[in-house]
Amino acid sequence: MVSRAEAQPYRGGLSQWLSGRGHRLALNGFMVIVLAHWAEHLTQAYQIWVLGWPVPKSKGALGLAYPWLVTSEWLHYGYALVMLVGLWLLRGGFVGRARIWWTVALAIQFWHHIEHLLLFIQAQTGTFFFGKAVPTSVLQLVFPRVELHLFYNTIVFLPMVVAVWLHMRPNRAEAQLATCACAGTRAPALSVA
Repeated sequence: MVSRAEAQPYRGGLSQWLSGRGHRLALNGFMVIVLAHWAEHLTQAYQIWVLGWPVPKSKGALGLAYPWLVTSEWLHYGYALVMLVGLWLLRGGFVGRARIWWTVALAIQFWHHIEHLLLFIQAQTGTFFFGKAVPTSVLQLVFPRVELHLFYNTIVFLPMVVAVWLHMRPNRAEAQLATCACAGTRAPALSVA
């Protein structure tokens, strides 16, 4: 049965909706995007290390259909930005231990975004940093790009998984602080006045 507060039109802002009623829907949508991105990286890794394809030809599933898109820094920077914004917008729905882990993912993604921003700027201006002949990020000075981005995606994804796990299984204090119904408990009714 739907309560009177739940039946009323929602009058909060986007931030309140993402932290409350819409948190689970938005979180699920965000995780679909994250998992699709993972599938691309894992496909590329399979192409390189199992099939033995050279790195320039190993573009993941999307890159096989649209090679120009995958070689563009627009796609990579766009995804890094979507990740950063998604982690920031969804953070308000996490409390307690889950919020700490989600914030760790956000902090790491902030740096990952900076790395992609450096690549994007170089690709758009044609001015390459660090004396290199191609766009190069800071940690690419030490690690190859494919391995580096698998690493980045892993160290962002793992704290996200821990955060979601804890978010779905809050302790008593966290359940009382929750503003969403992700854990299966009814979210507190919002004022509609």
